[in-house]
Amino acid sequence: QLQLVERGGGSVQPGGSLRLSCASAVSTVRLDYFSIGWFREAPGKERQGVGCITNSGGYTLYEDDVKGRFTISRDNTRNTVYLQMNNLKFEDSAVYYCATVSEPVVVQDRCEMAPRDGSWGPGTQVTVSS
Repeated sequence: QLQLVERGGGSVQPGGSLRLSCASAVSTVRLDYFSIGWFREAPGKERQGVGCITNSGGYTLYEDDVKGRFTISRDNTRNTVYLQMNNLKFEDSAVYYCATVSEPVVVQDRCEMAPRDGSWGPGTQVTVSS
């Protein structure tokens, strides 16, 4: 079963930036077959979607509260998916996770923020504070 690992979290001041990465726990397992989603879980809240990217990287989808500030990309030659977070806000503080996500049947090269089972990594903590 595919297992992912998230990296890049840390502490940052409001308005700052961080780049998170998502990779396979086993480096020889390729991720370029999968659409990947980013999710976050703040204390006392349910895990919620951030956005997703298709296997080719040609399509991305974002939740409204991060649109324009966050960018998901991937470098399949490095077998890595990224979440670039700019203009971070207090509300962005959470543990960030990546996971494989579903793809629509009726439309090609699209992703949905619906995680498949079993691919979650341990998460990486992002703390935005002044």
